[in-house]
Amino acid sequence: MYQKYLRRLVKRTIALIYRKKVNVLVILFKTITTIYLNYRIKCNTMNSILASVKNIILVASGSRGVGKSTIAANLAITLSNEGYATGFFDADLFGSTIPLIQDFEGIGPEIAQEGEKIIFSPPIKFGVKIMSLRFLINKKDVIDLKLIASNMLIQLIKNTNWGELDYLVFNLPPGNGDISLTLAQKFPGAKILIVITSQQTEITKGQKIIKLFKHSGFETPILGIVENMSYFIPEKHPDDKYKLFSQEGGKQLSKEQNIPLVAQIPFVSEVFELGNTGKTIFDSSNMIIKEVFHDIAKKINKKSVNPSVISQIL
Repeated sequence: MYQKYLRRLVKRTIALIYRKKVNVLVILFKTITTIYLNYRIKCNTMNSILASVKNIILVASGSRGVGKSTIAANLAITLSNEGYATGFFDADLFGSTIPLIQDFEGIGPEIAQEGEKIIFSPPIKFGVKIMSLRFLINKKDVIDLKLIASNMLIQLIKNTNWGELDYLVFNLPPGNGDISLTLAQKFPGAKILIVITSQQTEITKGQKIIKLFKHSGFETPILGIVENMSYFIPEKHPDDKYKLFSQEGGKQLSKEQNIPLVAQIPFVSEVFELGNTGKTIFDSSNMIIKEVFHDIAKKINKKSVNPSVISQIL
């Protein structure tokens, strides 16, 4: 990785010298200092926060209402069911409560003091270690703390005893807000899943969120696109499939952005009903939805890294 920063240093220095805007020594000093500090920041963020986590998945969307939180939660549970040590962090502070933490009223992480540092041991549900700022403060307080939410989340992630994890799944807030940008910056070794529906408005919002992650200077690769509520299969006619929207949004966005279409998830009303009672797709009688999530987990695992994610930037 040193070579990449050295190449960047040489290119930037040559460009500035060619323009003859300032003294060569001043250019070299400023450029070396800037690149070195950026490099150290990246190393420190990964080293100090999640050194024991092998893979980080950021689940994002352009807007609310596309089923992002439900997909993120059930993906974490599916990975756990596949035998992977999995954690889940709910970073969507201002959205609806996700199924994973609905049954956690009055329950939260165990809290211990280590010197001057407070350590949180996350509660476990469905085999998944779960953490959310909502465990510590109520919803009204979260809204009041909106301006400093990113810093609070990072501190909570740092102070959580995750142990050894194969996967840590983040449920990001929708859109291109500060929290999503901060987490993408802090975890350059992570991979992003973009959740959309096939409506034209959602395709447009999907384009914007992809552009954000592609062109904002982050090194966070986009793993793929998940098209939710793609089609409907009548319970009494399992061989019939009906498109809910006329557009092929997932395929269109995949081709346009050169990003894999990871899955097309069917609309299953039972999944929403289960989610409202703190249950998951594995409590459903619908085999198709389970197969879809197992397929997503399989595709993610194929593209995952075995060593700790920090090795990607050292």
